[in-house]
Amino acid sequence: MAFEPTDYLPYDFANRRHIGPSPEEMAEMLQTVGAADLEALIDETVPASIRQKAPLETGRAMSERELLHHMRITASKNEVFTSLIGQGYHGTVTPPAIQRNILENPAWYTAYTPYQPEISQGRLEALLNYQTMVSDLTGLEIANASLLDEATACAEAMTMAQRVAKSKATAFFVDRDCHPQNIAVMKTRAAPLGIEVIVGNPEKLDAEQVFGAIFQYPGTYGHVRDFTDQITALHEHKGIGIVTADPLALTLLKEPGAMGADIAVGSTQRFGVPLGYGGPHAAYMACRDAFKRSMPGRLVGVSVDSHGNRAYRLALQTREQHIRREKATSNVCTAQALLAVMASMYAVFHGPKGLKAIAQRIHRKTVRLAKGLEEAGFKVDPKAFFDTITVDVGPLQAAVLKSAVDERINLRRVGETRVGITLDEATRPEAVERVWRAFGITRKDDDFTPEYRVPEKMHRTSDYLTHPIFHMNRAETEMMRYMRRLGDRDLALDRAMIPLGSCTMKLNSAAEMMPISWREFALLHPFAPADQAEGYREMIADLSDKLCQITGYDALSMQPNSGAQGEYAGLLTIAAYHRARGEGHRNVCLIPMSAHGTNPASAQMVGWKVVAVKSDERGDIDLEDFRAKAQQHAEALAGCMITYPSTHGVFEETVMEVCEITHRHGGQVYIDGANMNAMVGLSRPGDLGGDVSHLNLHKTFAIPHGGGGPGMGPIGVKAHLAPHLPGHPEDGGGEEGPVSAAPYGSASILAISWAYCLLMGGEGLTQATRVAILNANYIARRLEGAYDVLYKGPTGRVAHECIIDTRPFSDSAGVSVDDIAKRLMDCGFHAPTMSWPVAGTLMVEPTESESKAELDRFCDAMLAIREEIRAIEEGRMDRENNPLANAPHTMEDLVREWDRPYSREQGCFPPGAFRVDKYWPPVNRVDNAWGDRHLICTCPPMEDYAEAAE
Repeated sequence: MAFEPTDYLPYDFANRRHIGPSPEEMAEMLQTVGAADLEALIDETVPASIRQKAPLETGRAMSERELLHHMRITASKNEVFTSLIGQGYHGTVTPPAIQRNILENPAWYTAYTPYQPEISQGRLEALLNYQTMVSDLTGLEIANASLLDEATACAEAMTMAQRVAKSKATAFFVDRDCHPQNIAVMKTRAAPLGIEVIVGNPEKLDAEQVFGAIFQYPGTYGHVRDFTDQITALHEHKGIGIVTADPLALTLLKEPGAMGADIAVGSTQRFGVPLGYGGPHAAYMACRDAFKRSMPGRLVGVSVDSHGNRAYRLALQTREQHIRREKATSNVCTAQALLAVMASMYAVFHGPKGLKAIAQRIHRKTVRLAKGLEEAGFKVDPKAFFDTITVDVGPLQAAVLKSAVDERINLRRVGETRVGITLDEATRPEAVERVWRAFGITRKDDDFTPEYRVPEKMHRTSDYLTHPIFHMNRAETEMMRYMRRLGDRDLALDRAMIPLGSCTMKLNSAAEMMPISWREFALLHPFAPADQAEGYREMIADLSDKLCQITGYDALSMQPNSGAQGEYAGLLTIAAYHRARGEGHRNVCLIPMSAHGTNPASAQMVGWKVVAVKSDERGDIDLEDFRAKAQQHAEALAGCMITYPSTHGVFEETVMEVCEITHRHGGQVYIDGANMNAMVGLSRPGDLGGDVSHLNLHKTFAIPHGGGGPGMGPIGVKAHLAPHLPGHPEDGGGEEGPVSAAPYGSASILAISWAYCLLMGGEGLTQATRVAILNANYIARRLEGAYDVLYKGPTGRVAHECIIDTRPFSDSAGVSVDDIAKRLMDCGFHAPTMSWPVAGTLMVEPTESESKAELDRFCDAMLAIREEIRAIEEGRMDRENNPLANAPHTMEDLVREWDRPYSREQGCFPPGAFRVDKYWPPVNRVDNAWGDRHLICTCPPMEDYAEAAE
């Protein structure tokens, strides 16, 4: 038989890999939704007034093979030197077992934030291990489950200190030996909050003048100092002492808790997480027990399930910024869960003895390096150090730095006459010899007697990592099985659709993910010379250009390393623009009631006053209320923050009028980019009147969520705002200060979004948006009659997500939105976004990646749940003892005595659940109240404590 020609490549990713429904399935779905074709559906959904005029042209789609070849060429333009720059970033060795089983495993990197704890038990245990590790190493009682990077953790610690200190002072002291990027980010955070930052010598600290102080340990130039006296003085004046500490050094050095520190922060990057040109890396924060309710970020706690079995959950601060809005203490929404898991597994892999041995080897190598330099006549500082020294070379600084580069070594320029050197786990003896050669010394690294350069009074005397989990059999077989067991307890995208509204849990393809493990992307130091990072610069420039085309903006900053950081950076940019025009008094921000909870929290962080705008009966912005409040606050109006399409999943037709009103009264328009997956190729925020938007690359542009992070939130701006984008001290400065530790945020994961854009091409990106809208409308239509869809556009269509109203069932059947969410677990699904933006509802976003079969499986499950609710309403099923009230059901339920008025079959194998490959939740419903009453945030004893629950 003759071959028939095809009009697509066999590996055309855009049309046959990323987009879930086949053309045949799309035709069936369009028939169900009642649209003539896909373009007709888009015309009915997206108002003509906001449609972009020309097709999106970001280049043709590449095949996967073409992409990987192109990425290899780009990667080869990065030169991987041995970077001994330090400054908070270190070479490390990622154990291959962790690289393969965590970093490169979709069971770990495609999971969502653990807001549904019953199906997140694996990563919650890993994060509890992380918290235990941090708490032990710092000597403080409570640690959170990670923050974005060390510099932002320092800034969060500063504002936390201001909240908890009893001192009335308004100034904050910063150790001059803090890393420069830490100082810069703290200054950025402090300025709009009216905090005076005093940078100075800790020995000259006037504790009466400040509400708190932060000290780097070891210092950026290597100094190992005991800050006990300074912290004692702070306490005498009701201030707070903070130490930002290297966790690996804490295996040898006196811990912050032993100095009396109230808060400790730092980075766990050197616990097996690649440099990645700046990230992503998990920062940590620990504090005294008395301050735990003021700590930002996520906190994993131990609780019990409905049968008294141990179960983990997020505790205390969970989604605080969504609940408290402008009264939130932080806008932190994304953590670095995947990287925290890697760091925790590194600690489990090595154990306390292994970590101490690594630290000792690093210190001994640094001592040998220093002795070789001293014997050659160089002056080496400081006298007490862990892994970092500085060498005074006088006028030879430039020559030494160049000689080091000739040896393929990067050293740090310190002032005008010194050179900084930081050794790490990956430093080989030959690298030490190359450093000596750069200083004109020829010798071998084999003839020094090991010694310590840490005073005995600074030696750590307390135990750490004593929990049995850090003493398990570390044979790789056992490690592999432990990581597999934890992964199997979670529900991630590799098992099922995660239909979360506004979170856009789409495919993270293998081809996009592969390059982040390549050494050319993974091993670059963020402060390496620019000519060694040409591949990164080329990638960032091209991705920026593509994103500007997609959004209609003129310039982009890649620095924000989360969506909330993007909001914050966008508002800082607007504030700087107003100051430059002599209008720094503008400080009022209009925010609709339906806005993301991080919006008002971000506005508060830049010192603005939030004025809420009502929603009308359709959920849209109440235009009259918006107009009135813009007029009322015209003299002080800084801007407005809106989400488009709206948080309710509708393209509001008044968006351009909202922008015009804001501009007329002197404000700037911030358009939240969370829902960009409904706009790419169809509409551009920059054309609607937006002045700045952040883009969730971990949503629309295919970076995976990683169980709650990493994320990236770059901001696009119009030309007039471009001069006011975040700067960075290591990248030429700029008018404004930085918001993140590295110039390009979590740079390594930008490769994922770039690959996504290259694979899809302009046509594929646009088609993805169309199909996302089709999938959402298909679900809305299939569930029609069983559930009410709360908000629709004028033609009865929804955008990329829809809100299902479950509130009536509370009265009619005693069924809550929680019950439905937990019952979906029995069906093998993660629940949609629950009770937001409307309490008691489910917001569903299927994305374009899901096939018709998976959409149907979800709809079948939802329809079956509706029938169970109907049975309760009609008295055919007990109101208190039913499959919804008892959900989720575990495998253990099958073997327990069954005394329920419904069958095991109905309870455990509802419609939607696979028969052979069924996902079993590892625990029954978690008791949140018990967990908050008995707050445990470190690893509990290994024996079961079900008796305590009784």
